[in-house]
Amino acid sequence: MSLLTEMNQKALGLGIPISVHLDITYRCNERCVHCYLDHDDHGEMTTAEIFDILDQLSDAGVFFLTLSGGEVLMRRDFFEIVAYARNLLFNVKVKTNAVMIKEKEAKRIRELGVEQIQISVYSHRPEVHDAITKLPGSLKRTVKAIRFLKEQSLKVTIANVLMTVNSRDSAGVMALAKELGVHYTLDPTITPKMDGDTSILRLRIPGSELPQIFRNEALVGNVEEYCAPPPAPDEDVMEGYPCSAGHTSCYITPYADVFPCVQFPLPSGNLRKQKFIDIWRNSNELKEVRSIRAKHLPVCSTCSHVGTCSRCPGLAYMEGSMRGPSTADCEKSFHRTGIPSANMLLRSRAVPSGPLIQIQAQAQA
Repeated sequence: MSLLTEMNQKALGLGIPISVHLDITYRCNERCVHCYLDHDDHGEMTTAEIFDILDQLSDAGVFFLTLSGGEVLMRRDFFEIVAYARNLLFNVKVKTNAVMIKEKEAKRIRELGVEQIQISVYSHRPEVHDAITKLPGSLKRTVKAIRFLKEQSLKVTIANVLMTVNSRDSAGVMALAKELGVHYTLDPTITPKMDGDTSILRLRIPGSELPQIFRNEALVGNVEEYCAPPPAPDEDVMEGYPCSAGHTSCYITPYADVFPCVQFPLPSGNLRKQKFIDIWRNSNELKEVRSIRAKHLPVCSTCSHVGTCSRCPGLAYMEGSMRGPSTADCEKSFHRTGIPSANMLLRSRAVPSGPLIQIQAQAQA
């Protein structure tokens, strides 16, 4: 068992929120076509309010702190916030597009002891990346910033969100990451906007393109093991939790709203009205999230994939029920293993000529 796994298990048993994702702003210098945020400022927290919340998080036992946005460097007090967090001994991870990071900023990030920086890169081709961000020259500036950060011996991860407009560029971005000497991650998930708008889901890549991702050893490791049929779920699986959201982690917006996760926009309290520990312990919404086990999921509990699926309760919530299936994750499980999910089978029976038959035909082609 890894130390991180052991820490999470102990935190779960003690009811401690070991990890918090804090968006300090939704303002951004890019306008990515797939972004789920409203970039207007509707009254984001002041520096003093954020400091107070960081104190509260420290008192509650939080250790891992992710600072994100929007673009974090749109806030002039960004380095003050990082310094305050590090003084409280948080392990700090920063998510940024890095466009505003130059030598001075990279050196300051290193001096503050930031553990990791995650940077979005959508393509190795400027015309594709810049078309997604809608900021001319953004790829050139981002890559230059990555070089500055690496010069400071910082841990950098390139995050590559895959969508229709860059679906052929993942190999190129992976090669760029290797050239730069940084870690690479690929995510084919496009989520609805936080206000429920699903229009950007049109950017999701077709399911027929998922198998080539799931059979890429550079991404998944042992392909035979990763794509193997799911084992029969045992009692531990059925008694298990869907994910860490609301159990050992949560999300805080720039307006002090608390959600179980950034992809799970269930309002659970507001830190301008309540203390963090009171929300964490007493929120009815978080209590409901914590009450759910795999066996309580009407459809997913009957599914052979229940123990291995990447089902996101937040995406399920945005589809209508936190106890329901996440159709995007159902599709991933099918294209990873070739075995339809219970949800897909139910939908196929409801519409015999529906998507399952088409998907099966594509998989056999």
